[in-house]
Amino acid sequence: MSRPKKPVSEKQLAANRANARRSTGPRSAGGKARSAQNSRKHGFAAADYTVVRIEDVQAVANLKADLVAVYRPVNSQELFALERMAIAQHSLLVAARLEAGLFTRGLNEVLHPCGPELKLMTAALTDDVQVTIAQNRNYALAEGFHLTALQGNAWTLFLRYQAQAERHYRRAVEEFERLKALRDDLPNEPIFDSEPEQNATTSTLPETNPAAPAPQRPPGGRQIFLPESAKVG
Repeated sequence: MSRPKKPVSEKQLAANRANARRSTGPRSAGGKARSAQNSRKHGFAAADYTVVRIEDVQAVANLKADLVAVYRPVNSQELFALERMAIAQHSLLVAARLEAGLFTRGLNEVLHPCGPELKLMTAALTDDVQVTIAQNRNYALAEGFHLTALQGNAWTLFLRYQAQAERHYRRAVEEFERLKALRDDLPNEPIFDSEPEQNATTSTLPETNPAAPAPQRPPGGRQIFLPESAKVG
């Protein structure tokens, strides 16, 4: 037979309530950031959002770290909104790279020896003034832009991509602000310092095997010759 529970004294009950009021979750920036890792199921991996051979694989992770330091999320939903902001910021940077590349491509088209002949500025513009190198480059850049625009819809697609990136960033900021306003209603989650699984690095070239048998002739007896650089195994 179990013993009856001893009633809690008023003094102990008051102490319990005081302790509960002090237990409001992490207060430091680091504690809140770790707390926001709780209940994560989507496995955010920054390397999935970087452009191969152009950007550092930690580019998005660095943007996310900056956002976490500034906004200090207190739960997983706020952290997810910041991850969306980081990806949208990354898209804006990609759009800036793309814009620079398009201008460079147009300038190269005009100045390339095998490209179309560059129309010089008329005498009415240059007779009584000295045209600087920068002005000549500006003129060539405009010619290249005009030529690229005539060749296709690359600039139209770029402007759509840029506008979409700006729209996604604005929506992500608005979503974080909405969640921040609900902090009194949403839980400040316990601290779980879990990290998503890292992507394994894979090689794009198969391993060579010196002991591998010689390739067989295909049906019909026709021999296929490969250049030395393409032979593997």
